[in-house]
Amino acid sequence: MKKLALFAALSATTPLAAQEADPALEVSEERLRADMDTIVSFGTRHTLSSQTDPERGIGAAVDWALDEFRRIGANCGNCLDVQSVERIVEADGRRIPEPTLVRNAVAIQRGTERPDEIIIVQGHYDSRVTDPLNASDDAPGANDDGSGSVMILEAARILSQREYPSTIVYALLTGEEQGLYGAQILADWVEAEGLTVKAVLNNDMIGNSCGSDGVCDAQHVRVFSEGLRADSTAQLRALQRRFGGENDSPGRNLSRWLAELAEKHPDGMQVRQIWRTDRMGRGGDQIPFLDKGYPAVRITVAVEDYEHQHQDLRTEDGVTYGDTVEELDFDYLTRASQLNVRALHALANAPMPPEPAADAAVRVDTEIKWLPVPGAGTYAVAKRRTDESYWRDDAATVPHTGPATAQDNAEISYTAPLRGDDWLFGVRACASGSYCSPYASAVPGGAFEPVEQPEDETE
Repeated sequence: MKKLALFAALSATTPLAAQEADPALEVSEERLRADMDTIVSFGTRHTLSSQTDPERGIGAAVDWALDEFRRIGANCGNCLDVQSVERIVEADGRRIPEPTLVRNAVAIQRGTERPDEIIIVQGHYDSRVTDPLNASDDAPGANDDGSGSVMILEAARILSQREYPSTIVYALLTGEEQGLYGAQILADWVEAEGLTVKAVLNNDMIGNSCGSDGVCDAQHVRVFSEGLRADSTAQLRALQRRFGGENDSPGRNLSRWLAELAEKHPDGMQVRQIWRTDRMGRGGDQIPFLDKGYPAVRITVAVEDYEHQHQDLRTEDGVTYGDTVEELDFDYLTRASQLNVRALHALANAPMPPEPAADAAVRVDTEIKWLPVPGAGTYAVAKRRTDESYWRDDAATVPHTGPATAQDNAEISYTAPLRGDDWLFGVRACASGSYCSPYASAVPGGAFEPVEQPEDETE
């Protein structure tokens, strides 16, 4: 696997806080508000707006974000490698009328043990009004997606004060409203670097609690996850018909993991899982990562307020339109930020999920096997009936050595006294302590690894 050369020059972060302390308690609503005021002050962050104006437009906004990441890095001994991951996007005849520079503000916090194993937390930084080609009018983009952007900056401030075995990538993407271009650029960059993706948390609109119809839900975020893998092949689909796995993509298990994490903090933000890739007829920046086989989910508000997204600033028939700061619920945004910080903290401390396989053909029990995972101390083997949605909480614990030795990459195995026709099994890896990966399902396509694409397959 290709290594990240840029990581070699980074110095180790000095641990400034105890790993076991809950970093989510450090999320500051005051800082979120201050960053939001700065972000909306650029007038518009439309991808087609000025790249050179020092005060208005996407250029000034991205420059500020890069500088802010550098300021955060200066407070942790330059532990963040800050980059503008960018590309010229050619005219597409739709929302990119001419070649356009699309710049992402990215900060990389290097893992101390497994730096090529990454967790990405991202949100899109660009904004728009009603006309997706209108790059001149004010487009505050407070909720869509200033809310995700300020959360990412706050997460970087808090988590950069700690050391983690895995790498965290903080990314403010542009080009989303024009066609998910910034996410595509970052996904291509990750692939080119040969990195192992543990999770992508795409946060897009996490700052309001009431919808257009007056329905409010301040207790939940929705987490969207794909079922069948976007990088599937005809061979994989044939295997899933024989062995199951249509509800066991890595993204789906990441969603289950997030819901489980939230339940451990009942006073905090809870997760309502939505088992779709995205909202009906719409999309988000998790999709380019799913297309490459990376586990990715979209985190978003429980109910959408359509009068205050993708709207010109105006008042009609007594209704105020526009995505402004006044429409935000900062308490909701703070708790959504806390959920993200907890998730990043736990994922960066946890090992990668294993790649398990199950054998239950013509037998009354099920043997599950997997290779050892770097950083694991124990493994948990969970089960659920084929018509159940969630893993049961009576998982069996298997030591890292397992019944067989884990030396020389020898397989670890566990035999469940259950018929595999009637049950599904998943395995998670746990580090020393309480940090466990999402489950990986012991079915075709259930591992957190991109599917091997046949050279002649073009779908």
